[in-house]
Amino acid sequence: MWWLGLSFLAGHALFGWIWSVWLPQPYENAGLRVAVSLLGIILMRDWVRQNPDAPHTQLVFNLLLWLELPVFFGWMYLCNSANTVWLASMTAMVLIYYQASDWRLGTSGLAGGWLLAWGLFHYAGPTVPPLPESQWAVHAVVLAFAGSIGMVLNLSSANLRRQQLSHTLTSIGIMAHELRTPLSAAALVGDALQIEMQRQPGHPGAAQLDKLAQRLHALVRTMNHQIDSQITNARLLQLPRHTEPVSAARLVNETSAAYPYRAERQRDCVQVHIHDDFIFHGNAGQFAQLLSNLIKNALHALMAADSQFAPGALRLEVCLAQGQRGHIIVTDQGTGIDAALLPQIFKPFFSSNRNMGHGLGLAFCQQVMQSAGGSIAVSSQVGHGAKFTIELPVAHYTEARPAVHDCPS
Repeated sequence: MWWLGLSFLAGHALFGWIWSVWLPQPYENAGLRVAVSLLGIILMRDWVRQNPDAPHTQLVFNLLLWLELPVFFGWMYLCNSANTVWLASMTAMVLIYYQASDWRLGTSGLAGGWLLAWGLFHYAGPTVPPLPESQWAVHAVVLAFAGSIGMVLNLSSANLRRQQLSHTLTSIGIMAHELRTPLSAAALVGDALQIEMQRQPGHPGAAQLDKLAQRLHALVRTMNHQIDSQITNARLLQLPRHTEPVSAARLVNETSAAYPYRAERQRDCVQVHIHDDFIFHGNAGQFAQLLSNLIKNALHALMAADSQFAPGALRLEVCLAQGQRGHIIVTDQGTGIDAALLPQIFKPFFSSNRNMGHGLGLAFCQQVMQSAGGSIAVSSQVGHGAKFTIELPVAHYTEARPAVHDCPS
């Protein structure tokens, strides 16, 4: 952002001198150049450049880019009677704008920017010779060609990024799968220790070795669960749609019971509250993985907060909202999430925890929700925990629904 802002400042100064002194053009406005170049200072401010992924930064960036490119270039193009220099500049601008934004935003931004520039020129522009009518078609074809090429390049870049993401996820899945071999060997060692202790019941270290063997097996189970998570997350882009009926209450109960907690105090801190059960259409395995991801994140947040894992520090709730929607709510009393990070946490490879995590778990959760026609939302404050709300369309209720009932706040 800092270098982009500097390029705005230096670029306008340079081209203002070129088009007014070295290679004079019919129209050049030093005051306008200075005003537009000063917009680059905004991009150099700390509140913009230090958090480029924040929503306010994206809004500021898109607005400034729109003013700097379609609006300003459109104005200069019209004020210079659409001469050769500004036709070439407009062509370059179109390509740059498409590369700097999404193709949908680029198309709407170009149309809106040109319309605004035309309106400003019509009401406040200088009196200049009009472009000959014979040249309008030529300019239209050249600019349309630049726009089509810009759109194709934008879509190609998006497909390339998607392929790179797919290859990366596949590599992660392969690496996770390969870890099973040493884990199998570790499990065999644990079995061998337990068998040996059964043969020597009076051995003075039998109890300690048996305890070590149990801890080894618990570690292997935990690691295998993590590997299953990584392999499932690696299928982020290839999630099939399923329409099997799934009981929300059964899903929550079974997933929370089967989760490989590292200690009993972690298991004891989890409380499940079934206010109402409901059936939704989806894939039970994918949703079990989704809940496991949320439970894992919540336990990490509790550990980071030095929690005592008191009962209820992690709550799982199933309830019905107003309308044909069911909720599964996961609430923890952990460290919470910075408000500036909340809009980003469902993006692939974005992790709010800089010390651990690959940033795929929540992206997988969102993909699962979209495949089932539902949504997932988060609310959180730093130091006050986090609340993830899964909202699903209800296929039918397991029993007669109360006349008035809503999810707990």
